[in-house]
This record gives sequence, structure tokens and C-alpha cells, in this order.
Amino acid sequence: MTSIHAFRDDALGEHDAVALAELVRDGAVSPRELAAAAIDRARLVDARLHAVAHPAFDAPRYGARSEAALHGVPTFIKDNTDVAGMPTNHGSEAFRARPAGKDGAYTAQFLGTGLTLIGKSRLPEFGFNATTEFMTEPPTRNPWNPDHSIGASSGGSAALVAAGVVPIAHANDGGGSIRIPAACGGLVGLKPSRGRHIDGEQVAHVPIHMISEGVLTRTVRDTAAFVAAAENYWRNPKLAPIGDVCGPARRRLRVGLVMDSVTGARVDDPTRAAVERTAALLEQAGHIVEPIALPVTGQFATDFVQYWALLAELAVSTGKLILDRSFRAAATDGLTQGLRAHHRRTWQRTPGALRRLRRIPDTYARMFARHEVVVSPVLSHSAPKLGFIAPTVPFPELIDRLTNYVAYTPLNNIAGTPAVSLPMGRTDDGLPVGVQLSGAYGDERTLIELAYLLEAEHPFPRIERSSSAALT
Repeated sequence: MTSIHAFRDDALGEHDAVALAELVRDGAVSPRELAAAAIDRARLVDARLHAVAHPAFDAPRYGARSEAALHGVPTFIKDNTDVAGMPTNHGSEAFRARPAGKDGAYTAQFLGTGLTLIGKSRLPEFGFNATTEFMTEPPTRNPWNPDHSIGASSGGSAALVAAGVVPIAHANDGGGSIRIPAACGGLVGLKPSRGRHIDGEQVAHVPIHMISEGVLTRTVRDTAAFVAAAENYWRNPKLAPIGDVCGPARRRLRVGLVMDSVTGARVDDPTRAAVERTAALLEQAGHIVEPIALPVTGQFATDFVQYWALLAELAVSTGKLILDRSFRAAATDGLTQGLRAHHRRTWQRTPGALRRLRRIPDTYARMFARHEVVVSPVLSHSAPKLGFIAPTVPFPELIDRLTNYVAYTPLNNIAGTPAVSLPMGRTDDGLPVGVQLSGAYGDERTLIELAYLLEAEHPFPRIERSSSAALT
């Protein structure tokens, strides 16, 4: 296995976002030099990775707030978020979007952290899939092994960060779309609490708000720095502030250990080993770890699929009105069409599913009456080969594979609670394996503190230092 990366001796080096921002503040490097280096790196590897949806290489957008914490650091925004002057195509082959007339609501907060925008990253159609693959277009590949999936839906951002094109990139999460590609790409992926950041426009069109905005990074401190910078731009007064988190806390925590999923999916050996290793490290640090059961049953998985299918129905039926007049329902991919057909067959189940899903936040909160954190797999198995969950797979087989693969992440979306994926393991052939830490609503701080601890005790894998890594 030969991985793909863009690390080289240039202005970016092997630095993370925090280090690059410090260099900018010290005058050692300029935002323009960093943007130029990132653009060169993107051009070096994207012909193989296919992670860039819309480049802005000829006209980078430099952060206007020079005092912001991440001023001058280059980044990408996921292509389901409006940026003035750029199209937003939502990963779909069913239409070709015209340039957006203005920034999306969240774009201002994201760029308000000081980041320099050099393009938009790819995602699967409407973010529905757990792999960034398409019907006719080339897939986005995993830099650790280009024969494997990078996950989704923030797959383009994950590939660009993992490959070293940029140290940080935008992601959002409606069922695992930050944490899944983080697990596949060996990255840190924090899904914040519902309402932690300014909501994107997608939230206005769904019955249950389950989308959180965030980033993918290679280090815990980059994630912590972004959270603090975003909070300095805008903070939800209904949530306690996270503040600057600079390292692990000393308090002793009660940690629940979950290995079994609500779908009954078998956890593969590398994933089980990574979760067990994480639990052992937490115990060695003085925390109390004990097995617990999830407070939901298989009904939750059934209801989530029903809601997923409803979202496909809404996306297709409103495509011409909300997305673009050129939208063609028949050109949507196999997963979207399969989900829509499923909903049309079973629409009578939707009201009951919505009622039960709306009760999940209270049900989930009971898990934290005794425990501050829950550790679990992110996914039931490591990143599959490309094609395994592609939208070209027949729908009955595809939905079965997806619900077994994505067995742990959706609960936090419906509950609105924070969770983070950390790269805590490797497969025998070198693919990263993610472990998930979940917290109570509004308690991102505890998750970040524990992430610092685990990063120190078990340094995360670096693609540029892997024996199989090759500069492309």
C-alpha cells in the first residue's frame, strides 16, 4: 500500500494550523505564501485524490479579520455551504448550480476565524452516503490507501487535510459526516452540540435539526483553537462557553464503555482493539471505565432510516425550487432514489418515527446521569474498499451495508449532543481506525480535554511519516 501525500519543504511544512497562525503573527510567513503553498499542494495530489469540488486558486479569499486566531491559514469549505461567487452543487450530478449571490449564514462564522479560503471540497450527493462516491464521476480517494473510501459526507475535506494540502477544513455532520471521514482519514473530528455554531441553511428545510458545523484537523489543538475562534466570533447564549482548552483536565471522570451497536453489527478486530486500548489508557490516567448499554433499541435504527428516506424525498421533490431550475430527479444517484422509493412505500411510518426521534434527547440524557463520557467505535469496521457502499450498489444491499457500517454515529445527531472521533488504531495494512468519545449536551470541553490526554498518551499516526508514504 502506497499512500498519497503532499507534505514537502515549503511554507506549510508539517505545521498544524495553530503553528502556521503563529508564524503569520510573527511575520515569518504571509497569508499569501501559505495560500500559494496549499494551492501548489492541491495541484500536486488532487488529480489522484479528486477531493476539490470548486477551486478558488486564482482568487483566494483572505480573512478580513487579521486579529482572528487562525488568520492566514488556508482551508476549504464543503460544497454544501454557500460562498459568494461560487456554485454550491451538494455533490449532485442532477443539476449544475449557478454561483451563489451571497455567503451562507455559517460561512461568515467559519471565515471569521481568520482562515483563507482556497476552494470548496467534495461530498456525496446531499451528504446522504458514508462514502464520497458517485454514479459517473471519479470517487474521492483515501490518501492512506487510494483503493479505499475516505468516508463521508465531508470526504473531500478529510482527504485534503489527511494528505497535507491544508491543516484544517470545513465539515458538517448530519449522521456522522464529520466523525466518519475523520475515522477513515486518521483525523480529529468533533461534532459540536446542536446550536453551538451558526446553523447552515439546510436546517431550515428539515423536521428535526440534526446538523452540526465544524472542522477536520490533524491535531487536537487545532480543533480546540477553531472552536475558541468560532466562539469569539459568535456564541450561542443558551450554551455555556467552551473557552480556550489547552490541555487535559485533572478531574477524575466516569466513562461508559459501549461496544455493541443498536443494529447488532459485528465490530471488526482492529476497531475492537482500538476501543479497548482507549479504555485502558483512560483507566491508566485514573478515570473509571465501566461497560454500559445504549439507552435505545433497534427501533432507533429503523426510525433513523425512515427519517433519512424522508430527507431524500424532500431533497428530490424540492430540488427545482430550492437548488436550481436545472434539477432533474431522474439524474439523482442510486442511494437517493432508493431512499426516496423506500419512503414512498412506507410513508405511513414517518409520523411515528418522528415522534420517537424527538424523544431521543431526553432518552440519551439518562446515559449521563452517572457518566460524563461514553467511549465507543465510530464505525463497525475500518474504511471499506471503494465500491463497497457506492451509490451504484443495488439499494437493498447498499442500505444493509450502510446501516451496519454506520451503526454508532447517528444517535448523537438526533440527540443534538457532542462527539469526537480520534485516530486511536491502525489496521494490519495501515488504515487508520477511529474511536468515538460522546458527551452530554453542551459539554464539548470535557471531550476536548480527554482528546488532549489520548493524543499525548497515544500519538496519532502521521501519513508523512508512515513507512508506506510517498510524496506524490
